[in-house]
Amino acid sequence: MVERKKQMSRDRVSRLINWGHWFAFFNGLLAMIVGTRYLSSVGYPETWFGWGYLAVSTIGQFSFLAFIAYLICLFPLTLILPYSKILRGLAAVIATLSLCLLLYDTIVYADYGMHLSPFAFDIAWADLSALLHGTSYIVTPIAILAIELTAANFLWKRIEKIQKLNLGNKVIAFVGVCFVSSHLIHIWADAADITEITRFDDTYPLSYPATARSFMESHGIDGSSQINDEATQASNTLSYPIQPLQCQADSKSNVLMLTIDSLRADMVDAKTMPFLHQYTEQNQSFTQHYSGGNQFKTGMFSLLYGLQGSYGDARIFNNTSPLMIRSFKQAGYELGLFIPETNLNLRSAQAMFNDFTPVIAEETNGSAEADILSVGHFKQWQSAQQRPWFALVNLKAPENFDTPVGFLGIETVKADPNLKPAQKVLFNQYRQSLNFIDKQIQAIVSELPSDTLVVITGVNGKIFTSNSDEALRNLSPESVRVPLVIHWPNALASKVNYRTSHYGVVPTLMTHVLGCTNNTSDYSAGRSLLQPSKETWIYIGDSRIFAIYQQSEITVIDRHGKYRIYDENFEHRLHKKMSAPELIQVLREGRRLYNH
Repeated sequence: MVERKKQMSRDRVSRLINWGHWFAFFNGLLAMIVGTRYLSSVGYPETWFGWGYLAVSTIGQFSFLAFIAYLICLFPLTLILPYSKILRGLAAVIATLSLCLLLYDTIVYADYGMHLSPFAFDIAWADLSALLHGTSYIVTPIAILAIELTAANFLWKRIEKIQKLNLGNKVIAFVGVCFVSSHLIHIWADAADITEITRFDDTYPLSYPATARSFMESHGIDGSSQINDEATQASNTLSYPIQPLQCQADSKSNVLMLTIDSLRADMVDAKTMPFLHQYTEQNQSFTQHYSGGNQFKTGMFSLLYGLQGSYGDARIFNNTSPLMIRSFKQAGYELGLFIPETNLNLRSAQAMFNDFTPVIAEETNGSAEADILSVGHFKQWQSAQQRPWFALVNLKAPENFDTPVGFLGIETVKADPNLKPAQKVLFNQYRQSLNFIDKQIQAIVSELPSDTLVVITGVNGKIFTSNSDEALRNLSPESVRVPLVIHWPNALASKVNYRTSHYGVVPTLMTHVLGCTNNTSDYSAGRSLLQPSKETWIYIGDSRIFAIYQQSEITVIDRHGKYRIYDENFEHRLHKKMSAPELIQVLREGRRLYNH
């Protein structure tokens, strides 16, 4: 009798486990339906292999999530409470909560571009009223619960018939093949840089696609090829600009944008850079100016596009050049680009320089020699122009602490005692490089026509290290605060002491040179430099790690939502919670062009 009861108990538990597996599979299907909402944020595939990858990835990922949820929440309850009525009710409630959480994650992802985490949840909770509209957040959970209860009872009553069909192993095999295939396809796509596939990397929650670029290359598989067909066409989910431009230039001044890699604002002094220091005093200088990033690709992106570096990964910018440059071209300007060869490969947006006629300086003998070539190329090009022109001259020597052979430079000075011995050496070598660049700036600017509008700024700042990883992660003021001086023809010298950023350069030139009357928010994250910005923050960085510069603190955030808050000088870490209102504005700005 006892054995019979044990056997009946085992059979009941076995039936409940079988039922639980099918219930989890059903919820995996529901999760796939909810998961399609993520695609409205990132855009749909445009090729058959993109759709194929997305199909197997969706099936594998959401089936896996449903099974994990079953294993953690439902399976233990099956052993503790092996009573079908209780278990079905609890399972329906758990599944409803899980699907509502997934649905809420799709809302947060659409609005902020990130999945739920303790960090994201804090922000979303503070902005709850804006995220949840109408009464759908009440009706939807009730509807889901009704579906779950119906499905739970339906499967329980028919579990024996379902088992007789012997579909279990086939379904498991199919889901397993999809899961493994999605990772294998992603390994290949990562190695071959197939953006049609890799752009979905962060789309689904808890998704960590396998990568093996070095493994593929070590086995003789070429990872450098690109798919140059319709897969690289721009996604139509991003509006840039939001409204068509209305521009009419009254007069056409020549424009020179002179950008120097790794130029710190606090190093432009009378001893190190005498010409630029004097030039700053004689023109409009911006004393509290910040780049949009701590490296070339984010700094240059913010300077030419006027958008946050988080947009730099959008596929549309592989085919869409900066609106400002296109507008100068449409206004009849000749466009010239003078740049070191390696910087062409560092740009985040592949179309960043497409509208220019490029003159590339080889770096065989170092960055300083390449800068000398660029200066010579520009002077030769400028003297031959018959029409109004816009030129971008990019100099790189300070990035590598470089000077040409035989350069005498300036005498060394005592470095900050807080610097390490190796940093003190780099400090003085950096000064030598800046002094060399100062002479190149003088060689260019002193021979320009008087009616030329000149913009001189740093692409990014500089910390004294030879460790590239350290420089990449560092978002301190030394890495991002740069000089900005603008020479307006026939204008008096002035100093702007309110805080400005690279995001304001595009609106300034579009408004005051090209005569564009659009609201600057149609095409930029910034406002004209000639008036204080209403925003109390500046976004600096890309989508992987970024900093929010506020008036009295700096918050550094990584892609997983981990953050640290520092004082305004980046010297002390502050143990406090982040201010939600400013962060909500930052995240919304990073998604604004996707929402039109």
